[in-house]
Amino acid sequence: MLHLRAENLSRLPGIAHGFFGRSGGVSKGIFDSLNCGPGSADERANVIENRRRVCAALGKDVRLVTAGQVHETHVITVGKPWSIGSTPSEDATRIPIGDAMVTKERGIALGILTADCAPVLLADTEAGVIGAAHAGWRGAFSGVLEAALAAMEALGASRTRIAAAIGPCISQPNYEVGPELFERFVAETAANMRYFVPSERANHYRFDLESYVADRLARAGVHDVARLAACTYAREADFFSFRRNTHNGEKEYGREISAILLCK
Repeated sequence: MLHLRAENLSRLPGIAHGFFGRSGGVSKGIFDSLNCGPGSADERANVIENRRRVCAALGKDVRLVTAGQVHETHVITVGKPWSIGSTPSEDATRIPIGDAMVTKERGIALGILTADCAPVLLADTEAGVIGAAHAGWRGAFSGVLEAALAAMEALGASRTRIAAAIGPCISQPNYEVGPELFERFVAETAANMRYFVPSERANHYRFDLESYVADRLARAGVHDVARLAACTYAREADFFSFRRNTHNGEKEYGREISAILLCK
């Protein structure tokens, strides 16, 4: 099971976290093998087992929660865990919609599902507050990271103490975008031009999502930001990638999970 960890979060007491890849699960075909996305077309029994394995890798008696991610900025403050259904025949419980979660509760793993977007895990151990955010270009541009930091502060965290780690995401060489996205970013500030380089196609660019996310965190006051620099598109054996599957003509794709919890 590929289970990457960030050095800065690993140093923190009372925290467990992991950026899980696609290996170590039970799913088959294009979902091979640790697909943790209940919204995929994978068999529910496989997704449930894969998520159980993630929980076991994080610790004992861990409850995992993931939200309905929609590339927006709503943050969920988690007080108790919810379920995607404990058996294959059970209908999934209605889960909250949001692209970030924060909590002070111990034993609840906040999980972010991705397949090219950037998962961001956050922790202030002095306050006993953790967070997790789903940061694609749209969410990051709209302010999901700043919203997550504000929600953590509402629970007693301080952004100057928060450690953040950016997990596996698509890298600039593999992330071609059109002129509309480039113009939208540059219209906000000309400084955003540094995240783009021209691609081989006219009026197209390659976008550096990881650097953009890291800089948004730094500008928001987070001093301790780690990057894993692991490309989901390039490392096919290790990670799921929506864009890679699309380029391969496949209509479905698996989701890797990144999770963080306060240990009991």
